[in-house]
Amino acid sequence: MNAEIQTMTLYKNCEKTLQNAIPCVGVGLHSGQKIHMTMKPAPVGTGIVFVRTDVTDKDNRIPAKYDHVVDTRMCSCLGNKDGVIVGTIEHLMGALNGLGITNAFIEVDGPEVPLMDGSAADFVTLIECAGVMNQDEPVKALKILKEVSFDDGKGASVALLPADNGMEIDFMIDFPASSVIGRQEYSIALTEDSFKDSIAYARTFGFAKDIDMLRSMGLAKGGSLENAVVVDGNKVLNPEGTRSENEFVVHKTLDAVGDLYQVGMPIIGRFEGTKSGHMHTNMLLRLLMADEGSYEIVTLDEYDCRAYRSNRKSA
Repeated sequence: MNAEIQTMTLYKNCEKTLQNAIPCVGVGLHSGQKIHMTMKPAPVGTGIVFVRTDVTDKDNRIPAKYDHVVDTRMCSCLGNKDGVIVGTIEHLMGALNGLGITNAFIEVDGPEVPLMDGSAADFVTLIECAGVMNQDEPVKALKILKEVSFDDGKGASVALLPADNGMEIDFMIDFPASSVIGRQEYSIALTEDSFKDSIAYARTFGFAKDIDMLRSMGLAKGGSLENAVVVDGNKVLNPEGTRSENEFVVHKTLDAVGDLYQVGMPIIGRFEGTKSGHMHTNMLLRLLMADEGSYEIVTLDEYDCRAYRSNRKSA
């Protein structure tokens, strides 16, 4: 067993799933409901699939794909043809992307993924506790060949551009009305280590002045100082303050990492976000996938995974 685990660590570009199922419980940000979630292993080629265990009279499976996004108000919300939805998926999707999990079933007994502490740190811990297992097939990735962009005409824009290797992210936010946030910029090359060390910790944030309005819309019912950074004018209401000076822009980067993974595979390219949100990234993916000349699907390290498969069979 130990020899097999040591061999597995050599093959970084194989498809991956969880070694074991792992449960957690938390509150939904917008519904305020107590949500039970279990992440489970899935076969090669499955992708990330959400399963609403509380729905028994219709199709309860929802693929985590850009063309299943049905709402982008304050979160990314997926839906299937039967109208079954699951929301607030972006932080978990960010963790799955950052740690290279290509196949998993995510069971939830409510309309949202639990928010946990508002970041992706708890999801990283859960994935690492469950264990990560290499699978027999090499990872397919979507390589950007030419620039694709979306501009909302109101100052927010997103773009994907070619890059030599892996995923690069540039993000800029600008909240001039709050000196706590102001203008922040962040650039990072996405790797497992950079995600865990430099992105996963950043919590979602909001403004005290907006809370009553959001709750009147049926949103943010589960938000609190325990799972979000709340800004009131030029101060942070959380007693512990922020986890870093640039936590706000890093969290927007986390959102982008999760939303981009809804293309169904890792991306080789450069993402640029300017004051953008979930809607902008989803529109970008729709434009990208509608233009077949803007990308190609490539296979990573096929030889390595074949060797891994051979080693497993001979063990």
